[in-house]
Amino acid sequence: MSVHIRKAEPRDAGAIAAFNQAMARETEGKALVPEVITAGVNALIQNPSLGFYLVAETDSQLVASLMVTMEWSDWRNGLFWWIQSVFVAPEYRRQGIYRQLYACVKDLAEQEPNVCGFRLYVERDNIRAQQTYAALGMTETPYRIFEAMQPTVKETLRDL
Repeated sequence: MSVHIRKAEPRDAGAIAAFNQAMARETEGKALVPEVITAGVNALIQNPSLGFYLVAETDSQLVASLMVTMEWSDWRNGLFWWIQSVFVAPEYRRQGIYRQLYACVKDLAEQEPNVCGFRLYVERDNIRAQQTYAALGMTETPYRIFEAMQPTVKETLRDL
């Protein structure tokens, strides 16, 4: 199977939004509001200063995607690239596609002198993903993630 990795384009937004909906259902039991996730995907694709998506395609069909966003680290005077919204279609899992996406992220970062590292978060119960990340040389940090949503944010997901 030949897999081609590339940066996402506007024509990929629908497939990426569908991947994100499937990932939210599968990993968190959440239903994303279609209009919100589609607008969010399009906003990132149209604003590269916010980040970018990579997609994997085989036989002209998208089979995986991931999103990269940036976080400035004043401690390191550089950017961390956050890997988020990772999804590989079930029938294409365990075939090295995520490994290829991650290699592309690393290759792109090598072209950007201010990238100091990569981070991601993973559900506590997603052991298979954690094993994959560890196998690629990533290590678990001692940090936990906390959040507080602005009251003006519309409902963007629902429990299934």
